[in-house]
Amino acid sequence: CFCIRRVVKFRRTGESSRSDEDAISGEHEVQIEGVRTELEAVELEDGAAVPKEFANPTDDTFMVEDAVEAIGFGKFQWKLSVITGLAWASNYAMEMMILSILAPQLHCEWRLPSWQVALLTSVVFVGMMSSSTLWGNISDQYGRKTGLKISVLWTLYYGILSGFAPVYSWILVLRGLVGFGIGGVPQSVTLYAEFLPMKARAKCILLIEVFWALGTVFEVLLAVLVMPTLGWRWLLILSALPLLLFAVLCFWLPESARYDVLSGNQEKAIATLKRIATENGAPMPLGKLIISRQEDRGKMRDLFTPHFRWTTLLLWFIWFSNAFSYYGLVLLTTEFFQAGDVCSISSKRKAVKAKCSLTCEYLTEEDYTDLLWTTLSEFPGVLVTLWIIDRIGRKKTMALSFLVFSFCSLLLFLCVE
Repeated sequence: CFCIRRVVKFRRTGESSRSDEDAISGEHEVQIEGVRTELEAVELEDGAAVPKEFANPTDDTFMVEDAVEAIGFGKFQWKLSVITGLAWASNYAMEMMILSILAPQLHCEWRLPSWQVALLTSVVFVGMMSSSTLWGNISDQYGRKTGLKISVLWTLYYGILSGFAPVYSWILVLRGLVGFGIGGVPQSVTLYAEFLPMKARAKCILLIEVFWALGTVFEVLLAVLVMPTLGWRWLLILSALPLLLFAVLCFWLPESARYDVLSGNQEKAIATLKRIATENGAPMPLGKLIISRQEDRGKMRDLFTPHFRWTTLLLWFIWFSNAFSYYGLVLLTTEFFQAGDVCSISSKRKAVKAKCSLTCEYLTEEDYTDLLWTTLSEFPGVLVTLWIIDRIGRKKTMALSFLVFSFCSLLLFLCVE
């Protein structure tokens, strides 16, 4: 630790609390004292270049968000994209896609009525709904990384146990517990977003959907290889194993620097930011790391204040509609592949009644091929959205995608009719 009392001129690149006149001039004179550094003391001669560590200062104080913006997007974020994407693919996409494959198989093998087949799928979403708030509280109290690791290990454990379920009631409970663990997966997006500069945030969050598509494709390919020979039990076990890979990679995954600062662990946050700067080959901002300017922790009721009320309701409606339509179509796909409904017509007291029951038909290789094509169709949509999001904005892109999805769903309905 040493003090620099020499005045260093630099061009300001970050936010500052200085006057507007200083901001207009673009150059400032700042006396930096008490700056902590790992370098030895160096005297600057007249005309000498400023060391790299001082080349991009933002202010005498900075927040985590300022540091993330100053460091920018680089090698660290690319690694983080792959690891969090792996969690999204293995813990979310694969466990969701397996429902459309497992339901018709158990319908035939255990002779389940339609309502029990539907309950087998619904219980996973009930588990997600009941646990999402709990995982959020755990992540806020003990860290994003901690909450994510626990949810992944939880899903891994009960996902493997599902393969050993002897009867329907057991697999119903175990798949519900799997859904309970899946409710913590969105913490991967939270952790990811807190390391992204604002300019790259929209595209990078959308990039997660690429890993969703990869997870669904991998699940279908795994089903093609496993189902004809080993059966659904091995499919459940093997589908959970990618979570073990993510659990190992979690040793590289850092805790959110923003969480560390808000928890009073500033030294750990600075170490994390220095690590990111080193991997990206960018300089750290100068000065002292301070806590966010937010004074009070947000509460649930804040979402319904006059400023956020309509935004909250609209986003909830959009998310509900999207989830209802998407999961409905995905889970209904394998029902379309079945032989169809066997309907019998009986007449009693001159009244005609039609009774229909879903036939028992195992999925064939051709059905898996068709299912693979439907999952591959998600890639063009994600890539097109990545291309247009910077051109028309996030709001218009969301509205356009919603209209396209609604139109295609209507066409599908007309084709089925």
